[in-house]
Amino acid sequence: MSGEYERSERPLADAAVGERRHLINLAYRMLGSPAEAEDAVQEAYARWYAMPPAQRQAVAAPGAWLTTVVSRVCLDVLGSARVRRERYVGEWLPEPLPDRTEWLGGAGGGPADPADRITLDESVGMAFLVVLESMTPAERVVFVLHDVFRYPFPEIAAIVDRTPAACRQLASSARRRVRAARVPSAGQSQQALAVRHFREAWEAGDIEALVGLLDPAATMVADGGGLVGAAVRPVEGGARIARYLVLMAGKAPGLTLLERTVNGAPGLVAQRDGVTATVAALDLVDGRITRIWAVRNPEKLGRWTVPAGA
Repeated sequence: MSGEYERSERPLADAAVGERRHLINLAYRMLGSPAEAEDAVQEAYARWYAMPPAQRQAVAAPGAWLTTVVSRVCLDVLGSARVRRERYVGEWLPEPLPDRTEWLGGAGGGPADPADRITLDESVGMAFLVVLESMTPAERVVFVLHDVFRYPFPEIAAIVDRTPAACRQLASSARRRVRAARVPSAGQSQQALAVRHFREAWEAGDIEALVGLLDPAATMVADGGGLVGAAVRPVEGGARIARYLVLMAGKAPGLTLLERTVNGAPGLVAQRDGVTATVAALDLVDGRITRIWAVRNPEKLGRWTVPAGA
C-alpha cells in the first residue's frame, strides 16, 4: 500500500518542484531581491508540504496553487517593505543581478543560488525594476502577473482576491507608469561601447570626457543603505555627476573598474582588493548616458565576487 502511495505522490512532487524556476522569476520581479524572492518561494513550498497528503492530491494544478501562494506572500512583503523603505537611509534600489557566470558559485559548481534561476531579460532591467518600485503592491503584482507573465485577468483575480475588472484597472494604472518612464533603449553593442568609454574616462579622471558621455540632464542615484558612503539624494546634471565621480574616485584609491553584465545589460563594477564596492547600471539614450543606478549597499552585493582582472 505504501509503495502505491509513494508512486502516486511522486509525479505530484515532481510537478511542484519543477515550478521553482518559474516562481523565483515571478517573485524577483515582484520584490526586486533574489533573497526575498527565495524566501517567498520557500514559504510557498513550506505551505505545500505542510498540507496533508490527501489535500495535496486534491490539487489539480500544483503550479497554479504555488503561484497563488507566492503572489500573496509577495503582496504581504511589498506592503511591509513600503514601511521599511520609509526608514531606509538614502535611496533604495533593487538588488543588482550579475550574469550567471559571475556570481559566487555560479560557474564553479558551488551551491545553487536563486539568482541563477532568474532569466535576464528586459523585465529585470534596472530601469524597469525602478519603475515597478513606484507602483502600489497590488499594481505591481497584477502587472507582473499579466503584462510580464501573461496570466489572464480571471486567474489573477482569483490569486489577489479582486474582481477581474479591478485587476484590469490596476494593470492599466501600472502600464501608465511604465509608459511615462520608458525611453528608447540602446542596443547591447552601443551600450557596451558607451560603458567602455565611460570606464576609461572615469579611470583617467577626465571630467570633460565624462561630461561628453553624459546627457546634460542625466541623473545618478546611489544606494548605500546607510552602511557605506553614498549620495543620499539623486545627483542631477551631467557636469555635476562627472565632478562627483572623479571626486569619489580620488577618495578611494586602488579601485578597479570592470565591465560586467548588470541585470542583463552592460554595466560597471568597482572593486577594491577583489571586493566589490559598487555595481552600476546605466541607461543610454541617443548615445549618451541618461541615468546611473549605483548600488553600494554591501548587503546587496554578496553575489558580485569576480576577482579583479578576471
